[in-house]
Amino acid sequence: MQNNRIFHLLAKAFMQEGTTHCFALLGDANMNWAAALADQGCDFTYVRDEHCAVAAAMSWARVTGRPGIATVTCGPGVTQILTALPAAVRANIPLVIFAGEAPLGKAWYNQQLEQRSLIEACGASYISLHHPATMTTQVRDAFLYARTSSQPVVLGVPADLQDQTCESNVHCPESSLKLMPVRKPVPPNLDAVEDAVVLIQQASKVIVMAGRGAVSSGAINACRELAAAVNGLLATTLPARGAFYDDPFSIGISGGFSSDTARRCLQEADLVVAVGCSLASHNSDNGKLFEASKVLHIDLNPLSRSQGRIVARHHLRSDARLGVESIVASLANNKTPSSPNTGWRTERLAEEIRIAPADSAVFDIAAGQFDPRYVVSELENTLPQEWFMVNSSGHCSYFFAQMPSRPVDRFLTIREFGAIGNGIAFAIGVAVANPDKTVVLFDGDGSLLMHVQELETIKRHKLNILICVMNDGAYGSEIHKLRADGLSDQGAVFGYSDFGSIARGFGIDGEVVDDLSALPSMVEAFAENPGAAVWDFHVSDQVVSPVIRRSHATN
Repeated sequence: MQNNRIFHLLAKAFMQEGTTHCFALLGDANMNWAAALADQGCDFTYVRDEHCAVAAAMSWARVTGRPGIATVTCGPGVTQILTALPAAVRANIPLVIFAGEAPLGKAWYNQQLEQRSLIEACGASYISLHHPATMTTQVRDAFLYARTSSQPVVLGVPADLQDQTCESNVHCPESSLKLMPVRKPVPPNLDAVEDAVVLIQQASKVIVMAGRGAVSSGAINACRELAAAVNGLLATTLPARGAFYDDPFSIGISGGFSSDTARRCLQEADLVVAVGCSLASHNSDNGKLFEASKVLHIDLNPLSRSQGRIVARHHLRSDARLGVESIVASLANNKTPSSPNTGWRTERLAEEIRIAPADSAVFDIAAGQFDPRYVVSELENTLPQEWFMVNSSGHCSYFFAQMPSRPVDRFLTIREFGAIGNGIAFAIGVAVANPDKTVVLFDGDGSLLMHVQELETIKRHKLNILICVMNDGAYGSEIHKLRADGLSDQGAVFGYSDFGSIARGFGIDGEVVDDLSALPSMVEAFAENPGAAVWDFHVSDQVVSPVIRRSHATN
């Protein structure tokens, strides 16, 4: 077949944008385009569910810093991705999704659907490619939008239109990479810096909190310097967890996942310098950790209100790194007496941060089951530092977030939209982006079972993924909320699935771990023979995370 069909031209347009990998599930409205894209040199990961194609592209984009590419067919292929899209929108993840559309030339088509309304309802952009002369430019513009806005775009191209012959005068325009605006760091206004300095000097207990904006702008070292200059502490948002993993005065995550020590310090603080943060509700535990009057927000787009709350009363509009560096320099040159030393940076507090458990509550653990907090502690002590960790959602995600020695560039968390079932796809995306690394997925039993078919994808593509399942035999968040409200938990309890047997059924290693002292030898054996495996930890359903205990007071 000659390469003169529109689907060949559209594939060429994607390749011109630097596309190297695509996550796909093929159907009538996208398979010809996908085959052409593969023929032109793009690598593919073929998943078993459309949702997982988009979710894998999300994590791939997060760790590579490039737009993630996915493709699904029209109609039911599109409806399957509607859970992943809102998460990508809220997490500011750039995606370009080739979705296809129902044929224009048929009076009736079984998979016809008004796709634009669904996609736009999720907050993503939708572009219909119906005019061959402008299609390649629309593809270029979709990539430009995804890159400049860090948002997902879905392209709909009718299946019968894709199969038409190209006009000889239709060509690909220059790549969006050549149109990207040069974004040099924006320095702060000097008067605004001095206002921030005065605010900081008036505070006696300062916490410098970094978000993903601080990480991406290279502001982490400046944040360390600022905290040290004011005898303050360091913290991060959940997505930036691990940014200060090696600092003795980092209290870790600020938000619903804060440790007991972090919560106390955050509540005592009289100023939180929030650097490159979105100030989401979770970040302050819905205002329980600190008030807006105590927040100085340093960001290119500083916020006063977010997710229904007033979140900051003080602002510095600036690139995160340049803003913090300017404050540090001004503090060094400013001779105005600052507030008395609070004693926060003491050996005693450093020791508490280092050894105190994140959650000190006591629960009765039945024989043959583990406390999930102890499982995480043993994994933290055993898993190699260079392995890449991926945390899923659900009740277990609080426990797995408590791994303080793991740096931000080797620990991925995407929890926007609050959906479980994403973990295995996120791990696939990370593994594809990092073929030389071992990827460890932390997931719950309910979440993993939602897309357990992707174990076959992992096996077929020879991905190096170890899955650690926190198996409480139930939907953890739901049983604890139902019990706290005095209601039956019957609809959320399913019993302990044997994930070792399930994994072996897909052709990969799997076992139920009944002795945590065996973990070092298990890790050593896996490191010597990398591949894929599932380790099933049967944990007690009596251990309630602090997040649930605070939101639903238990009886």
